[in-house]
Amino acid sequence: MLARVQSYLLQGIDALPCEVEVDNNPLAMSDESGEGGGRAMIVGLPDAAVKESVERVRSALSNSGHMFPQGKTLINLAPADVRKEGPLYDLPIAVGLLMAQGALARTPQSAGGKRGGGTSGGAGSAPSTVALAEDAPDPRKYVFAGELALDGRLRPIRGVLSMAALARAKGYRGVVVPADNAAEASLVSGIESIGVRTLTEVIGWLMGAIELHPHPPMDVEGTLRSAEAPVDFADVRGQESVKRAIVVAAAGAHNLLMLGPAGTGKTMMARALPGVLPPLTAQEAIDVTRIYSAAGQLAPGQGMVTIRPVRTPHHTASGAAIVGGGMVPKPGEISLAHRGVLFLDELPEFPRDVLETLRQPLEDHVVTIARSHSAVRFPASFMLVAAMNPTPKGDVPRDEVGKRAMDRYLSKLSGPLVDRIDIHIEAPAVPWAQLSKSLDQSAPRGTSSAQMREQVLSARRIQNQRQSGGGGAGGDEKGTTPNARLSGRQLDELAPMSEDAKVMLGQAMTELGLSARAYDKIRRVGRTIADLAGAKTIEAEHVAEAIGYRLLDRKG
Repeated sequence: MLARVQSYLLQGIDALPCEVEVDNNPLAMSDESGEGGGRAMIVGLPDAAVKESVERVRSALSNSGHMFPQGKTLINLAPADVRKEGPLYDLPIAVGLLMAQGALARTPQSAGGKRGGGTSGGAGSAPSTVALAEDAPDPRKYVFAGELALDGRLRPIRGVLSMAALARAKGYRGVVVPADNAAEASLVSGIESIGVRTLTEVIGWLMGAIELHPHPPMDVEGTLRSAEAPVDFADVRGQESVKRAIVVAAAGAHNLLMLGPAGTGKTMMARALPGVLPPLTAQEAIDVTRIYSAAGQLAPGQGMVTIRPVRTPHHTASGAAIVGGGMVPKPGEISLAHRGVLFLDELPEFPRDVLETLRQPLEDHVVTIARSHSAVRFPASFMLVAAMNPTPKGDVPRDEVGKRAMDRYLSKLSGPLVDRIDIHIEAPAVPWAQLSKSLDQSAPRGTSSAQMREQVLSARRIQNQRQSGGGGAGGDEKGTTPNARLSGRQLDELAPMSEDAKVMLGQAMTELGLSARAYDKIRRVGRTIADLAGAKTIEAEHVAEAIGYRLLDRKG
């Protein structure tokens, strides 16, 4: 008997259709099954985890009170020329095996057609079908995926959000997934998200013996409004100049480098940055969740990423871990930081070849992983926030020997990479007088995340209004391009400078030996500083502050 069950496969973060075909010939007994048990083979470029599905499904069926098909069974995962990986095919294979035996096949009176296991396949007559309830759901209208435990429980899988989007695009009624993935699938409107905990539940539901209700749609807007960043800038003592630079960076989506001795709060401020950035929009949250789901980074039961991510890879991470890769490409840290922050602590300790891989994503905001059989594109629109000590020891040099050591340490960073970082700011050691204020409950706290966010949102509104006439083509879903990503033509149009500002910028170019890229960076940062001040034209004081943020630029 032949049965077909619809599932999916992941290619990058996108889901593609994968049909699970099960053909059982009960009369062709296997010579290898000495005890009369059936033998099954999986074809269609399965990896090891997929090949092992047969044994997991065999045990799950047995422990759920059902028999594995007798004779020979061929399981094909179509299309056969695309590699399949992971345990997500356990559930569709189990459903297909039951359909191939007639356990879930519809009687001629209730069948809507032959597709789905209602026909005989192979020599001899097929097993008799089981009459299903009249209101039993039609498995041909659903997409199935899930990993089976040996006792029939269902474990969560990757890529369910992309699977649900595929099901809606292809016109299916809904998806059947592990209960821990149901909230994630419910983000896609217009389809049913059926969450199941055991194989027995699935079988009972398909036979019409039990009723399963779809997971209620998630309140995306409400969930995002209630999300809070884990760290508040008010908890950071001192560092008001760094906070100002962070406001500028967040207002224009500029990359930021903090330079200072160990223990000055650089890491804490990087973790607090999502509380300053504009909240995720619904579409941004779904985009980020798709990436985390495909990478297996969502916690069981977590339906959605609600705050902008902060990724903090260790300096021993490989290029593939940062950018993405693998035989079947998976997203790396820069894609997991999409719409959020990639924080690289101890920047010079990262291998130089790893840092150089960041140059193209910082410009294009996507990363392409090429393989001999295909190429996969991952989104990588992130803010780069880096931190480093002046020397390998983490201290501030106080003599010529120390200054030479600092120069050697800084030389580990290539000029082109430093050019791509808009703002370089010094994070000095915090004096005891400021630290001791934390012991005094009545002492005023520093600038809070709420205050900083209000400044950022005000500047973003100005950018949106300025570009509302179409100048922001190629930006986010609202049509706004952050200042950090304005093209040269857009800069000329949207960032007019006063004569005094032009003179000051020209002097800086000559005296500091700035590159053409640094020239545009200063104009972009100056535009953001002017927005924070509510000025339509970039003035000399705005350029002066922007030049002050080019700490690591050197002549020649």
